[in-house]
Amino acid sequence: MNLERYPYSVSNDFQDYSFYSDGPKGKIKKTVLYIKIREKPIIYNIAFGDVDPETGEINDDIISNNSDMDIVLATVANTIHDFSDRYGNHYIFATGSNRVRTRLYQINISRLLDEISIDFEVYGVIGDQQYKFQRNVNYDGFLVKRK
Repeated sequence: MNLERYPYSVSNDFQDYSFYSDGPKGKIKKTVLYIKIREKPIIYNIAFGDVDPETGEINDDIISNNSDMDIVLATVANTIHDFSDRYGNHYIFATGSNRVRTRLYQINISRLLDEISIDFEVYGVIGDQQYKFQRNVNYDGFLVKRK
């Protein structure tokens, strides 16, 4: 995808990405983690949030309101490309920390579905079932897999 995004740093194992959101609230450190949650088929969970400057812990409940949501989401999406380049076509599972966030992710997937679908298979998850992603269907989470 050819969207504006932030530069990020990546760990040696390509499972931990960090970048800074830059907006009216200043520079806010963000982290994206890939954690294997299943072996057969292999599924990685993508965890994403602000880094607490005091503890270094990721908080996925914070609403930063730094006026750069599209750039932040494009940066996170780019890490999926980077991760997939290193780890192949395994499933990556994403869901929001709450229903509002999940809906926000769904809106953005719907908006960019044609572009995303060039490189990835996209599925919506309802309960423990996965379905080919369709616009205007509410999902509990999402799976993507490199084609």
